[in-house]
Amino acid sequence: MLDGEDASAFRVYAEDSKGRTYRFPVLQMQSLRGREGVYALTVELRDELGFWEQPAAKGDVLISVTWRGLASNRLRLGLGKTGGVFVNESPTPNIKPDKDSRKIETPDAPDYVGYRYSGDRIRFLEQATFGPTTALDERVRRLGLRVWLAEQFQEPYPTFPYPEFPLMPTEEPGDCNGSVNPNTFPPDPPDIYPNCRRDRYTMYPVQNWFFKEAFYGDAQLKHRVAWALSQMWVISGLKTQQASHFAAYHKVLSRNAFGNYRTLMQEMTLNAGMGNYLDMVRSVKLNQNENYAREVLQLFSIGLFVMNQNGTTQIDAENNPIPTYDQNVVDNFAKVFTGWTFCEIQGAACPNKTFAAFNYLDPLLLNQNNHNIEAKTLLDYPGAVNRNVAANLNGNVELGLALDNIYNHPNVAPFVSRFLIQHLVTSDPTPAYVGRISAVFNANRTSPTQLKEVVKAILLDPEARGNVKTDPNYGKLREPVQLATNLLRQFKVQSADGSAQSDGYIAQIITPMAQNVFYSPTVFNYYQPDYIVPGQGINGPEFAIMTTGTAVARMNFINTIIFNRVFPGANTTTGTSVNLTEMQELAAADATGEQLLNALNTKMMHGTMTEENKSNIRTAWSQIPASESLLRARTAVYLLAASSKYQIQR
Repeated sequence: MLDGEDASAFRVYAEDSKGRTYRFPVLQMQSLRGREGVYALTVELRDELGFWEQPAAKGDVLISVTWRGLASNRLRLGLGKTGGVFVNESPTPNIKPDKDSRKIETPDAPDYVGYRYSGDRIRFLEQATFGPTTALDERVRRLGLRVWLAEQFQEPYPTFPYPEFPLMPTEEPGDCNGSVNPNTFPPDPPDIYPNCRRDRYTMYPVQNWFFKEAFYGDAQLKHRVAWALSQMWVISGLKTQQASHFAAYHKVLSRNAFGNYRTLMQEMTLNAGMGNYLDMVRSVKLNQNENYAREVLQLFSIGLFVMNQNGTTQIDAENNPIPTYDQNVVDNFAKVFTGWTFCEIQGAACPNKTFAAFNYLDPLLLNQNNHNIEAKTLLDYPGAVNRNVAANLNGNVELGLALDNIYNHPNVAPFVSRFLIQHLVTSDPTPAYVGRISAVFNANRTSPTQLKEVVKAILLDPEARGNVKTDPNYGKLREPVQLATNLLRQFKVQSADGSAQSDGYIAQIITPMAQNVFYSPTVFNYYQPDYIVPGQGINGPEFAIMTTGTAVARMNFINTIIFNRVFPGANTTTGTSVNLTEMQELAAADATGEQLLNALNTKMMHGTMTEENKSNIRTAWSQIPASESLLRARTAVYLLAASSKYQIQR
């Protein structure tokens, strides 16, 4: 146990004879006198998931304890009465006292802890990058996790420059060129340029850049964290339609991915793309718009209910969650965010304002005449900072006071920490995990590298590390982007003909899985962080877009990548494919398939492939002649990638 680790590090699950799952609240933990390393957990026999009626069940249940992603065996507990028939009931644990009866002997299981082993390296790279590669695994093995992280925090970003939209001479009628600056193109594309809409007025260029950076970029960790932050500080190509505008927004995310969260709040508030998406550019003192005021509270900083520092919800005397704010607070923040608009002044104040179209490249500029100068009452919390804002202040001063008021709310640390844990490691982290990361966030509140320390702590936490995680509720469903990039990177993503790199044009085959990159359907992202998996009662955000339709789309994507390729066409110059030469050679060298299965076990499953997985693959192989080594390799990779064990990042 870590110093300070308490009952919140554990979860107790029960399953009744009908297969229904319950989670009992763990009330306290205490060491047993005279039994070193043995602890007693006190639980309340009710379902904290709230999914089934209380009391939880009548009769026998199978009860287990989980800790740091590890699950114990399951033993029977009779609730009210005994009796019940179960399938796959665990055996009695082999725990016995030593000679002096003061110490408990338990099997030494080095594969389950630490971060020294090959399986955990692959797990780490799934969490910290857009997918493991053989070369990257070898580098981490040589350097170690901490040194590799230090290297990543210094890695120049991006490897491939952001798409640029320079002023071009009139040459081809199909291009967006001519007499206007494409960085600040007019709201609608000139009809005389048939390719202009695709190249300047859609996310096509930034999507291709994003995937190429994910496939081949050196600064994998920054790209991964910026992608996570883009799903918190959401804007969408559905409203902010020009590619150059979106590139400017993404630069704010990447610039602050390892920086200070308060700085990110400031820069994103004044980003023109955000200002357009949530209407701050149209909010004036006589016509206030509450969109940004509401979302900066609910989605970007503190959430709807008051939290403890471990991310659990505080409740009042009536057992109801305590709201963090009310409509009056939203109205007051809406007054704060009035008067800003696009930077439209010719000169040094707006260096990128060169033509008549709206300027999305420079931060928003305040027009004090359109700013509400009334006194304002903001968030109230213990030790509240700047709750009362005086009248007649300059808008820029007020903005700083208001963002400080939000940033110093106690919810910010657990809210941001839990969100990043969900996107990097596991969807339903224990309160202990959230609490440890919140403490790092708070300890670095004034640090210019606050998020760097937070990300490092998330990835090195004992709940993240270890070769094997046996808790069935641990981990996260791979979102479509991560499913795609992990699979492609693991098998040497390349152009369609194998002669060059992919150009990154694969969004069109990922979109059917319900994640069209940079086209979030709402400000709530593709899925919400508090989404509860139906029938399970546990937090699993990515399952919100897992339907029968998208499940089929996932299989179609895997089939396309493994058995076929993305061919060059009107919108792509190179296409995309994977290189299965190594897997084919293993299949050809060993007709039993053991060499290939062992390689895939390491590459895709970090050592957790079950005999059932292997048996399913062997059954499929039996229908394929041994001479068809490439087809055998493709079939094995397809079946493994399509399995739930692979599609859950654990």
